[in-house]
Formats: sequence, structure tokens, C-alpha cells
Amino acid sequence: MWGGRFTVGPAEVMEKINASIDFDKRMAAQDIAGSKAHCAMLVKQGIISPEDGKAILEGLDTILREIQEGRFTFSAALEDIHMNVENRLRELIGDAAGRLHTARSRNDQVATDFKLWVRGAIDELDKQTGLLISALIDQAEKNHDVIMPGYTHLQAAQPVTFGHHMLAYVEMFGRDRSRLIDCRKRLNECPLGAAALAGTSFPIDRHATATALAFDRPTANSLDSVSDRDYALEFMSAGAIMAIHLSRFAEELVIWCSQGFGFVTLSDAFTTGSSIMPQKKNPDAAELIRGKAGRVIGALNTLLVVMKGLPLTYGKDMQEDKEPVFDAADTLILCVTAMTGMVADMKANRDKLHAATADGFLTATDLADWLVRELGLPFRDAHHVTGTIVKKAEDKKCDISELDLAEMQSVEPRITQEIFRFLTVEQSAQSRTSFGGTAPENVKAAAKAARERFIR
Repeated sequence: MWGGRFTVGPAEVMEKINASIDFDKRMAAQDIAGSKAHCAMLVKQGIISPEDGKAILEGLDTILREIQEGRFTFSAALEDIHMNVENRLRELIGDAAGRLHTARSRNDQVATDFKLWVRGAIDELDKQTGLLISALIDQAEKNHDVIMPGYTHLQAAQPVTFGHHMLAYVEMFGRDRSRLIDCRKRLNECPLGAAALAGTSFPIDRHATATALAFDRPTANSLDSVSDRDYALEFMSAGAIMAIHLSRFAEELVIWCSQGFGFVTLSDAFTTGSSIMPQKKNPDAAELIRGKAGRVIGALNTLLVVMKGLPLTYGKDMQEDKEPVFDAADTLILCVTAMTGMVADMKANRDKLHAATADGFLTATDLADWLVRELGLPFRDAHHVTGTIVKKAEDKKCDISELDLAEMQSVEPRITQEIFRFLTVEQSAQSRTSFGGTAPENVKAAAKAARERFIR
């Protein structure tokens, strides 16, 4: 395939290390789409004849059908998807196939194919993330007034609502979508026509090929065009952050499903049993999502290390870009889809959630706030008074709401009976009406606003 420059073929091990067809055949549709756009432009610019152009386009359509129908034979000897397609095209239409590669190189060809593939992966992941957000909003609306403990340091802190907790993940995944959209905007420039690295002397129209492939514009610098993999790094960076969000949520589901919590019940569709313990119902989908986050983070690290020392422009090292990106995209789409299923089927156990608010003195901040609001204490003084009252309740092994008024007054004499109205977890949650707060009415309004912000 290298013509006159080489007199012998590659060593067997060289063939193995050099070939990428086993994984880059996934870009067959993108490769053919890029070739068709390039061919149409060559004809329009008078660089190849209309007859050759027609034969090439028809041949490319035939090859695409063969691939889609599983009738195409991929050859490692031909290295990659580009040469496999070109070789088959020559078998179908003869010497005219050789004209297709006029004014382009595999360098700009693979950059174009890869950008098209990543763009498609972004679109699919964005769509699936939208479905996850919608499922979370459904749960938020359904459970807008279900009281549960909010945690810091995994210690019960203040009462919140289950719906409010769901909307926290809506915000996380909403930011993930915005990162994907931002990445797509920056990605959407077409490298085709940059050729090997310096551009071409043929009178090509790069704007025409960019438009044909739904890019916003051609890339501006031929050197950067073939050496850039920022779009892949940015996609995987956004994906790694998303994987962390998925893993954090998965961790909470694992905890919430345990007997010590019992906050939620997952359906049989997203749990498994034990080969020896018949009573077990394990949250395996959540555990697998938690584990697969490492694959996505590892994929990002792989490409960062590949790219960190490369001089301009193209090096064969860059062939190592595709496998981590493919794996990261597949993993993310699988995990988001599984998480959507879990969320849609998940049942919040209202009684267990409420019962958990009995421990941890969750209304202590409400007591301190009352001392500030009603008695005019500086907050730091109110904090100290409340801490002393909490210690009394802890010694009596009761909640602060179960102390006698006299016991509270022994710490701060001006406390009145009115304080007990503010020491229920329901009142605590309802009082958090500040923007972004957990009050049930806030949650209903926030869920409605989230649909408008995040569901397109």
C-alpha cells in the first residue's frame, strides 16, 4: 500500500501494532460521509470529473450498505478503516477510486471522522442525560414534602426533603449537559482539507465540505487541524465529571438500600440476588456504576498522557486516541441509561426517611435561629446556648424538643413555650423558604423551573 518507497512488507509484529481496524471500523459511517462530502467538492471545483465523482459516490454507498449488512470483510493488512474503504472502492469501480484521495491525507481524514464520531456520541449522551434529569424531576415532584435527614460528613445535620435531594442531582447533571453542549460548540469545526499538515495546492472549497458535514466552519490552521485532539480530551473531561456525579449518586443509593437506612427500595429490574444467601437483594446496578466511573477517569488519563509530549503535528501515538474515547462514551451511555432506569423505578420509603430524623438533633439550628430572631442574641452566642441545650438532651438521651421548658430556661431564662413550635422537623423544612432552600413549596416550584431549564 506504500507504493515505490518500500521494497518489503512490514514484520508480523509491526502489522499487529500498526493496525487499528479492529477498533476504528466503528467510524465507517463517518469515514464514508466525509469521503462523499470531499468527492462532491472535488467535482464541483473541477478537480475530478463528474463521471469519476458519480462512480465514487455510488461505490461508497455500496460499501456502506455492505458494512451495515455485515457483508464487508475488514483486513488488518490494510491497517485502518480509511484504507479498507479505499481498497474496496477500487475493487468496485477501478482506478477512479484513486482520485478520491486527491487534496486530502489520512491525517485530516481521521481527524474529521473522529470529530464526527465524538459529535454523535455527545448528542446521544446529551439525550440520555436529559432522560435521567426528567426521571429525577419526576421523583422530586412526587416526594416534594417527604422529610429526611440532610447530611454533612455523613452525619445527620438538618431536615430536608427527598425532593430537594433529587433536585441537587438535577443541578449536577444539568451542568454536565451544559459542558457537553459547550464542548460540541468548540468541536464543530471541520479539519477536512488540511491534508497532511500544510494544506493543499488544489483549489478546494473547505467551506463547502464543512457545510456538507454540518460543521459551523472549517478549522483555521492546517497544522492545528491534524494535531488537535482537544475535542476528545474535553469530551472525556466532561465525561469524567459526569462519571463522578453518577458515582456519588450510586454511592448514596447503595447506602440508602442497606438495612441500616432503608430509605429507598429499588425494583427487581436493577438488583440481583446471591448464589448462596436467598434473602439478599443487592443494588448491583448502582455498584457497577460506581465502579465504572474509574474506567472513564482512566480513559481521560490515558489520552492526556498520550498527548502531553507530542510535537506538531501528527504522530502515530495519536492512533491511541480512539479506544479510550470509544470506551468512555460506551460506559457513560450505559451508566446514564441504567441510572435512569433505577431512578424511574425507585420508591422512597417515607416512614423510614422520617424516622431517621429522630436522631442527630436536626432542629438545633432552628433553636439557634429562634434565639437570634426573637431574643436578639448574636448568632455566636445563640450557637453556644443551643450547644449547651443539646448537651442536656444528649445526657437525657432525648431530642431537644422533648426537654422541659424549665431545662431550657436554666441555660437561657428568656426562652418561652413558643420555641417548641419551631422544633419539629416538618416546621424546620417548611421554614427554609430562601431561594434554593428545601421547603416543600420551594421544591415544587424548583422542579417546574428545572423542567424549563434542563429539558429541551
